[in-house]
Amino acid sequence: MPDSWVNREGGAGTDLHLELSGRGSRRAQLMEALREAVRSGRLAPGTRLPPYRGLALDLGIARNTVADAYAELVAEGWLTARVGSGTRVAERAVPREPEQPHRISPPRRRLGHDLLPSSPDAAAFPRTAWLASARRALAAAPNDAFGVGDPRGRPELREALVEYLARARGVRADSDRVIVCSGFAEGLRLLGAILPGPVAVESYGLGFHREILHECGLRTIPLPVDAHGAQLAGLPGTGATAALLTPAHQFPTGGPLHPERRAAVVDWARARGALLLEDDYDGEFRYDREPVGAVQGLDPDRVVYFGSTSKSLSPALRLGWLVVPARLVDAVLAAKGPRELSTGVIDQLTLADFLTSGRYDSHLRRMRAVYRRRRDLLTRILAERFPHIRVGGIAAGMHAVLELPDGTEESTLRAAHRLGLALDGFRSYRHPDSTMPPRDGLVIGYGTPPEHAYAAALDALCRALPT
Repeated sequence: MPDSWVNREGGAGTDLHLELSGRGSRRAQLMEALREAVRSGRLAPGTRLPPYRGLALDLGIARNTVADAYAELVAEGWLTARVGSGTRVAERAVPREPEQPHRISPPRRRLGHDLLPSSPDAAAFPRTAWLASARRALAAAPNDAFGVGDPRGRPELREALVEYLARARGVRADSDRVIVCSGFAEGLRLLGAILPGPVAVESYGLGFHREILHECGLRTIPLPVDAHGAQLAGLPGTGATAALLTPAHQFPTGGPLHPERRAAVVDWARARGALLLEDDYDGEFRYDREPVGAVQGLDPDRVVYFGSTSKSLSPALRLGWLVVPARLVDAVLAAKGPRELSTGVIDQLTLADFLTSGRYDSHLRRMRAVYRRRRDLLTRILAERFPHIRVGGIAAGMHAVLELPDGTEESTLRAAHRLGLALDGFRSYRHPDSTMPPRDGLVIGYGTPPEHAYAAALDALCRALPT
């Protein structure tokens, strides 16, 4: 059987697995094993090897055998030995791997400006406040927090979310109905795993949301949208068992779901035994109108509420949550599995402190002011230089929709790319089965650029727009 060692000498050497096999003496086998470890890169130049005694003890061989092997490898140039520094891998050239055929890739244009509606300003992440919450959370964490994760999420975070969502979004729930997940995508997959049939979706929306449902074996049925959100008159005839909507701020068109339609979709869910899947992706950001509460507050037994930190803090946190009807909790947890596999407990505890300490509210107030200034600058420049382009969806959120003249979307996107500007066209959000006629436009995210780069991004946008 091959022998191995794991260094027990603390900082005196490096943990390494060695196999002593093949022909020859134990010294010869040890030498070849060390050569192979250096050749393969497992022992990098400068790595300190364990002392003779420690390695001999771990391998069950004589100390002199190790000493002789080291000495010979030093003579060959594989190792170096200095008094007070121990035995180390020599700074020698490792044989090069055979060269692979060189493939020429087409050159990529580096995009220097980003107006995609995908993320908040990464430079504005509240690092100091988040670190303070992390320290507090770790100091207060019970020992069981460092064990196997509960798929429901940490109770500290679920309780903090209940209080915050009730206060800020009008969500009605208790902590037993809150399930922490890694973001909206995971939450939608969990619901997709338990839904029995087709899902109605907005004719304009994120394609990857539809793809998630399709991967779950569910057909999606597009609903027309207008300035008042999804049009629901045809919903009863679709046979849908659920409807995925963005009621507070339709993405990407930007309007809230009209109050009569909010009531109508709840009535539909009650009458059909269906569900409303409410994506409240940027519910905290409101500027020119009163905040619109969550539809979930109208009927917690018929609405699944989705929220996350992707827009409010950062998508890098991978933190989201579902508020589900009580009768669905067990089914969603069964779909998720017996252990938490995707969301770190430390981040959950940190977010719980961030919420209860008021730091989350403070961050949102600051970012509302930042995004409002950016929106105002965008609309002012467009009004001055491109009065023929209508700007919509700006009363809330972190993006605006620019309506372009017919037939100009593709040429505008090409011009933006030549200028190093990342943009999304409006047509890319259209459901392929929608009966709505395609529209030319742009979806401009004013949250993504850092503050210092925003003006330059707008200048590039103006140079790309059709006159």
